[in-house]
Amino acid sequence: MTIIDYSREPRSDIAFVDMKSFYASVECVQRGLHPLNTSLCVMSNFDNHNGLILASSPIFKEVFGRSNVGRARDLPFDINTRKFSFENASRQNINVTKKYIEFVEQWAEKTFIVPPRMSLYIQENIKIQKIFQNFASPSEICPYSIDEAFIDLTTSINYFVGDSTISRKDKLDIVCSRIQNDIWREIGIYSAIGMSNANPLLAKLALDNEAKKTKSMRANWSYEDIETKVWGIDNLVDFWGIGSRTAKRLNKIGIYSIKELANFNPEYLKKEFGVMGVQLWFHANGVDESKVTVPYKPQSKGLGNSQVLPRNYTKQSEIEIVLKEIAEQVAIRLRRIDKDACVVSIYIGFSHNDDHKSINASKKIKPTHHTEDLIKHVIDLFRCKFNGGSVRRIGVRYEQLQKREYQVFSLFDDPIEMQKKENLENAIDGIRDKFGYLAIQKGTSLMEGSRVRQRSKLIGGHCGGMDGTK
Repeated sequence: MTIIDYSREPRSDIAFVDMKSFYASVECVQRGLHPLNTSLCVMSNFDNHNGLILASSPIFKEVFGRSNVGRARDLPFDINTRKFSFENASRQNINVTKKYIEFVEQWAEKTFIVPPRMSLYIQENIKIQKIFQNFASPSEICPYSIDEAFIDLTTSINYFVGDSTISRKDKLDIVCSRIQNDIWREIGIYSAIGMSNANPLLAKLALDNEAKKTKSMRANWSYEDIETKVWGIDNLVDFWGIGSRTAKRLNKIGIYSIKELANFNPEYLKKEFGVMGVQLWFHANGVDESKVTVPYKPQSKGLGNSQVLPRNYTKQSEIEIVLKEIAEQVAIRLRRIDKDACVVSIYIGFSHNDDHKSINASKKIKPTHHTEDLIKHVIDLFRCKFNGGSVRRIGVRYEQLQKREYQVFSLFDDPIEMQKKENLENAIDGIRDKFGYLAIQKGTSLMEGSRVRQRSKLIGGHCGGMDGTK
């Protein structure tokens, strides 16, 4: 068995900060409510049973047994009347008693169900980033999501706790406590922090598997804790980077826990999983040589956009309007990075009570970034695959991107017309950049089924600006 010499591994003082129920906590604070003692749910399309639960407060999760992923129809009460719903409860196989019905209705009556406000969450995130910068330089802060971030405190930890008699582990805990207090005092929300005097991986594992369960909402995992804490993670999917599909593949070769993964033959893992198998083995042994100051930048393999429709779309003409709008939106992004697409892909998802199988289709095309060409390919692909149904989710993606260094003409192309098209698209893009996406729109934006005007007010697909084009 390969033995890792941890004395040769790099050591950094890392904090991984997670805002507790961020969206829900922000909404509570805005209403003068306590984030940990209030039942609140952030829900898109919250006026109908298909509303999507985006975030919820700890009390909401505890009372209704719901995570941040779900629909209004999954709740045991009707969100409009706040009365117990036998139909909803039957979907969840809930044992219904009179006492349970009374319990649900009491809590439903005092539960806040609010729409998302992405612009507000972004503003609060910016405030939190400024708090982080009181403890580390911007280059030592790596946002992981809108409510999570890594902070490398290695170079600044002694500035805040200079006492040489205090261990670095205790120093890290003291500084992280100050970060938590500053966030609570200035923003009003609570945070949990995973810490490590070793590497970012162990800080993330400490957060997910211990910090969130402790009274202080802090926990520190380092190389000395690998056998007792990292190997103590029994469920594979509780480990960073292992999803249900990877867990099933590991199960097939006899691996059911992180300890078994850590003590497995890495050469066999490489044979079964490729390079990822070796990475899983190192991670299971607590080894991570990534640096917060050098964040990973994945190579872009494509551009895409998708949306969940506010209702079931059954008319093909309405579905095609939305497809065209998404295709145009992604085409703008394609031109902004000066790339051509060689593959067009579409995704069509159906309503939960529709038996049609979702559509995932793609086709190779002549390299292009022109909106008109890309829309034609998207619609042709859709018409070839669609055979009716109640559509609820739509996505368009362009892949196999290549640098637009030169343009290839066929015998049937008119170079003058193509240059006119290029100039027109550049002019439209410029006007939209200056005056907003809705400054120039097609007439279809006024037709039934169009989503472009509504989505121009969204940020990240939720209440708040369009510019999914940016």
